[in-house]
Amino acid sequence: MDLKKFIADQSLTNFPVGFGGCRSINSFFDSCDYDITIFDNKSETEKIISYDNNFIKIHHGSLNETNSNILVKYDGMQIIHDESWELRMFLSKIKEKRSILYTDNAKNCLFSSLFCCEKTKEGINTSNVFSSCWQICASYFLADAIYSLNLSAPNPTHMLDMMRKFKKNQINEHISTVTQTVGIERATLPLLDRMIKSTIGFSDKVEQNNHSKIIQQKSDYFIKNSMLSDCYFYLGYINRDNFEKIKDKIDHQPDLIHILRVAFDIEADSNLLEQQAKLIQKSCNTVLSLVSGA
Repeated sequence: MDLKKFIADQSLTNFPVGFGGCRSINSFFDSCDYDITIFDNKSETEKIISYDNNFIKIHHGSLNETNSNILVKYDGMQIIHDESWELRMFLSKIKEKRSILYTDNAKNCLFSSLFCCEKTKEGINTSNVFSSCWQICASYFLADAIYSLNLSAPNPTHMLDMMRKFKKNQINEHISTVTQTVGIERATLPLLDRMIKSTIGFSDKVEQNNHSKIIQQKSDYFIKNSMLSDCYFYLGYINRDNFEKIKDKIDHQPDLIHILRVAFDIEADSNLLEQQAKLIQKSCNTVLSLVSGA
C-alpha cells in the first residue's frame, strides 16, 4: 500500500499525517485495515474508505492532545507527511512519557470499569434492561487496563491472543477475570453468526460510517481460521465501544436491548450477573492498589 499516494489522492497533505495501528508495527492479519490520523484539530468522526482493495480508517487528531487514552494510540506511529516536523516532535514527547501515559490510561480504564460495575448493580436493583450490557463493558475496560499496563495500546483484533502471551505476574493474573466474565467460552459458529449480524446492525445505527464492512471482513477471517474465541472477544469489544458512545442516552432507547441482547450475548441470570460484577470490581481494586503502590 502506497500511503503517500493515498493521502495525495485524497488531498490530505495540508496537515501532518501519521500511520498507526497494527499494520504500522507489522503485526497484522490480512483482514486488518490501515489506520491513518490527520492532525487537523477537527473533531469529525472517523471515516472509512476502500482503496486499492483495502479499508483505510481515517481519524482526526490534535498535536495538542492531552488525553492519555488517545495518546497511547499514537505510540509507535509512523510519519507519512510532516513538512513542519511538528508531528515528529509530538511523537518524541509521547515516547519520552510512554510509561506514564500507559499507567494513566490504565487507571482511567479501571475507574471506567468500576463505574460500569456500579451501573450493573444499580441496574439489577431497578430491573434495568441494560444491566448486563454494563457488566460486559466493565470486563472490557478491565482488559484495556491490563493491556495498557503491559505497555500495549488496546487493539480488539489481536488483544485476546496477546493477553494469552503476557508474562505471569500479579497484574496479568487478572486476565482470568476478563475471560471468565466476557463469555468467550460460549463461542460457537451459530452464536457468532448471530452476533456478527447484530454487531453490524448496532455499528450501522451508531457509527454510520461503513465500519460494518471491516467488522464483516475481520469476522470472516476469524471464522475461516477457527479463531472463535478471538472473534467473540473482538465483537464484544466493538459493541462496548459503540455502547460507550451512546451510554448517556441509552436508557431513552429501550428498544436497543433487542439488538444488544444478541450482539453482547448478554447474561440473563441476575445472580450470576451480580457475582461477575463483584469479581470484576475486586480485580479492579486489586490492580489499582498494585499500580498505586508501584
